[in-house]
Amino acid sequence: METQIEKSEILFLYDSTYSIPNGDPFTGEQRYDDETKRILVSDVRIKRFVRDYFIQQNEIEKDKYDVYVFNDKSQIAEGSKESGSSARMKSLRVKYKCEKPDKKKQEEEALNLMKRCIDVRLFGGISTEKEAAVNITGPVQFALLNPSMNKIDLRIHQNTSVFSSSADKSGGAIGTTTVVPYALNQIHGWVNPYSAKNSGLTSDDVQEMFKALWNSINNANTRSKSNQNSVLLLQIVYHTPNDKLYGVDKLVTITSEKDEEQIREMADYQFDFSRLKKEADSEKVKEVRFYTEIEDVKNTLLSLGNEKIKFFDFFTK
Repeated sequence: METQIEKSEILFLYDSTYSIPNGDPFTGEQRYDDETKRILVSDVRIKRFVRDYFIQQNEIEKDKYDVYVFNDKSQIAEGSKESGSSARMKSLRVKYKCEKPDKKKQEEEALNLMKRCIDVRLFGGISTEKEAAVNITGPVQFALLNPSMNKIDLRIHQNTSVFSSSADKSGGAIGTTTVVPYALNQIHGWVNPYSAKNSGLTSDDVQEMFKALWNSINNANTRSKSNQNSVLLLQIVYHTPNDKLYGVDKLVTITSEKDEEQIREMADYQFDFSRLKKEADSEKVKEVRFYTEIEDVKNTLLSLGNEKIKFFDFFTK
């Protein structure tokens, strides 16, 4: 298994139609920047998509992925106040038949156990056990908040439920929320080779994450997330671990004859890859890999005539 990680940046584009790509946990309303009129998707939302995909795949391919961050109560007593981190570590010890070592080696053992989990190797993780406190910085990170590529006017949506708000009422409850008519969401990420050495990240892990990104969006089936589609995945790979381009999140733009707020589908806009083509020629860039299942987008990128911009099928690599 290859362990040498290339420094790279990620742009992942997916669209959402009449949905709530990332609701605020307190209000349930879509995260929104009132000044720029762009919706926002958090890094936590994207990491959750990836973890949920790995967990779902484990139901198909038994224990293909160990995932650290999920609610595992299999090894704790009912009513226990134990932290989720501690409970998960207990479960991993049982799975891998680990006898708790002496105090001097507990931290090392916890570190090795956590590295068995793909989400720790990707995103990092913490253990809060008293004698085995561990904090691993994740080599893969996404922007804290990722703005949509188009401006959006949120739409008020009202609906009724069959169940009444209380048992003594006969009518169903009425709810009001705001939905996003159409958004082209761009997620900006980084892969850091220095942190990768500490987390044990492999190039195979990175490819698995790309699969998870792509498939998790397409497979989302909750009421607020079901109408979403993966559009384009770009990986800008650098020559050295210290290379860096400015403004990678501005390399792809869209143009439209309509006002941005009027966009409702991909047919309403065109991609502009001119800056991507220019920056790909930088001596800092080793190559630009992309994946899409939309032939028009694929053909447009290939027609740029830049040898560094290559179609890369991470599903077969």
